[in-house]
Amino acid sequence: MAIRRGDDPLDTYLLRIFCLLITERSVSRTALKLNQSQPAISAALKRLRDILGDPLLVREKGGMVPTERALALLSHAKGALAEIDRMTGGPESFDPHTTRQEFRIGSPDYLAPVFVSSVVERLRREAPQARLTLHALGPNVDFERSLAEGDLDVVIGNWPEPPHRMHLSMLLEDEIVCLVSAHHPLAKKGFTPEDYLRAVHVVPMPYSISQRGVIDSVLASQRINRDERVMVQSFTAAPYVLQNTDLVFTTTRHFASFYAKLLPLAIIPSPIAFPPMRFYQLWHDRNHNAPGHIWLRRLLSDCGRRINAALA
Repeated sequence: MAIRRGDDPLDTYLLRIFCLLITERSVSRTALKLNQSQPAISAALKRLRDILGDPLLVREKGGMVPTERALALLSHAKGALAEIDRMTGGPESFDPHTTRQEFRIGSPDYLAPVFVSSVVERLRREAPQARLTLHALGPNVDFERSLAEGDLDVVIGNWPEPPHRMHLSMLLEDEIVCLVSAHHPLAKKGFTPEDYLRAVHVVPMPYSISQRGVIDSVLASQRINRDERVMVQSFTAAPYVLQNTDLVFTTTRHFASFYAKLLPLAIIPSPIAFPPMRFYQLWHDRNHNAPGHIWLRRLLSDCGRRINAALA
């Protein structure tokens, strides 16, 4: 059967508007990001509703929310656009000095600011026109899906068993230590395993519902039940609550060293034999050969090696 003009009503223009509408959940924000008028986006939304036979966005008390069908179609639309871009974009070239590319990195907040600041310093020096967005990851974030759909370029984590479906490389390896107040009774004497068991601990809320962290996994394997008396919303909050208390925070040396220079805290070797904590960068096959992405991964690796050298 011959294909007539108009038989394929869902063109790339509408696909891009669809993806942005479902992500932003707002006609006005979509119009702003695409530098178009709100009536034009509203008209496109009406066409999308007619073509797909679904309202796609419906009004709720807090604003617009996508329908189940819209959410189900979003990953397919993003994948289709990525394939079209690869087909029509021609051979890719990348010059960090002139690129305006946006790089999106996802990570929990257990990386010390020294790593993040070194990444930003390198980026500003080598790619001054590029944009960098750092996304906080939590237990409700499906980072594998975000990588597959292109919402994130790289995810940094310290999984005991990194996901096998993605590419990965190790950024840095770090010793696990105990961080306490400088006035803690054992700050100078050091901990024994018995001291560790008697101590009261501050712990961050878990950032993954699918995997235990290295510290929790080792404690569980040794049947050690520590007294987790205080739980905080983030890793970066833990050092601040240690001041003038008897709490203990078990963390990595590069994280502890940063805050020990900033606050009246002391670092004590861990009396529990933890293996080194390994931090990885993880990325999807869709970006594996992209020149800009290769440059970003190399930059992250260099920053990780710098921290490793400082800790050696």
